[in-house]
Amino acid sequence: MCFFSFTLLSCATMDPNYEQPTVTLKSFRALPSEGIIPSFEISLNILNPNAASFQLEGIVYTISIQGHEVVKGVGKDFPVVEGYSEETIKLTAAANLFAGARLVMDMMDSPSEILEYEFEAKLDTGGFGRSTRIKEKGVFRLDGKNSIPK
Repeated sequence: MCFFSFTLLSCATMDPNYEQPTVTLKSFRALPSEGIIPSFEISLNILNPNAASFQLEGIVYTISIQGHEVVKGVGKDFPVVEGYSEETIKLTAAANLFAGARLVMDMMDSPSEILEYEFEAKLDTGGFGRSTRIKEKGVFRLDGKNSIPK
């Protein structure tokens, strides 16, 4: 009986008109680095199509470059996304030392100024089952110019 009551209360708090936020990769670029391991700046645009504001609780993300999974990261402490508005957030990530070294070795074998990437993320927007997943592919330039998603 308690479980049934809890289930009804949980469902009653969910908004039937709730729409998932739209998340797009705004930019992905290499940052100047001191060593051989690259670091990156990732900008995400988050659009809230709902009347209610939400606090982005956190992000879990993975970046693969040229097929190498070089970055796994998390982020938190983001601004509130007001209802019917959008926010741009920035993430800064450094490559995994060993995966980055494998990438650098592959780049030495076949040098290129343009590299392919794949960005995957799960955004926790709070509440029961309210997370948004994105997956985007594109290319970026080693000279730091903005990338172009595929």
